[in-house]
Amino acid sequence: MSQSQSPPPPGPDEPSRAGAASESAAGPASRSGRRLTWTRRAAYRLGVPLASAIVRAWWRWCPTVRVIGDEHLGRALEGGAVIPVYWHQHQLHCAKYLLDQRWRGLSLGFLISPSLDGEVPAALAERAGARVIRGSSNNTGARVLRDYYVALKDGVSAAITPDGPSGPRYRFKPGAILVSQMSGRPMLPIAFCASRAWLFRTWDRFVLPAPFAKVVVAVGAPQQVPKGLDAAGLEAWQRRMEAELESLYRSAREALSS
Repeated sequence: MSQSQSPPPPGPDEPSRAGAASESAAGPASRSGRRLTWTRRAAYRLGVPLASAIVRAWWRWCPTVRVIGDEHLGRALEGGAVIPVYWHQHQLHCAKYLLDQRWRGLSLGFLISPSLDGEVPAALAERAGARVIRGSSNNTGARVLRDYYVALKDGVSAAITPDGPSGPRYRFKPGAILVSQMSGRPMLPIAFCASRAWLFRTWDRFVLPAPFAKVVVAVGAPQQVPKGLDAAGLEAWQRRMEAELESLYRSAREALSS
């Protein structure tokens, strides 16, 4: 760091006995075909509570001292679920801010891979009080859009990191814009800045505030995408949202220095 005996053949709807025995011994298979073995389940059972405790402790050590634009969330929620958007590197404290808004009726959700690699993030999200949507942003675009659309219609504000899951950093991909257009629900841009932080040497330069750092969160105005965008209009919205997230980060940074 720096700043995943031969029995008769089964009928078409009947699983084979060998397959059933294998599943009972090795655990259910994920969509990727990998199985959740008893050793992996034991490791998860021990590791998830520990990881959850570390995250919660980090949130306590790095308090949010100010929220700029908090009124925007209240206004956006008047019509139902929203689409929180923030850069992949800003997940830690943007998610914390949103999780703290349950009293407003916000039901936060995360799209998490159905593979074994998603088991720990899914368990952590559930322990934090979020709704988990088991789907992958690496799947086909239509499937991902459907997952988000259904979540929003169920009242779940499913967060999107528009430059995830693997970059390029700070490039607003069109997914959140299309979800807003389809669902009729607004995007809610969010950013944060910490007085002192470490940056991981990952593609997103993940931001981890240093212990006892002060954090400011900035929330932008709801952004509702109109119907009927052409390719040029979609690209214009991408650039607009990139500029909005950059502006929110600068506002949070300036608030820390004032």
